[in-house]
Amino acid sequence: MQLNEQQMYGIQGGGISINATLINAFARAISTILDLGRTVGSAIRRIYSKNYC
Repeated sequence: MQLNEQQMYGIQGGGISINATLINAFARAISTILDLGRTVGSAIRRIYSKNYC
């Protein structure tokens, strides 16, 4: 069975295309959030222990 050009344009398929760039962006976002949490946690710990050095 051969499709003509008009029928080929009508084909819809695939799904959500997850590529390496999208995965890398999510990984960087998670890493940034974790680093921010560590920084805030360390600042809070220093405030309570009164160790600012």
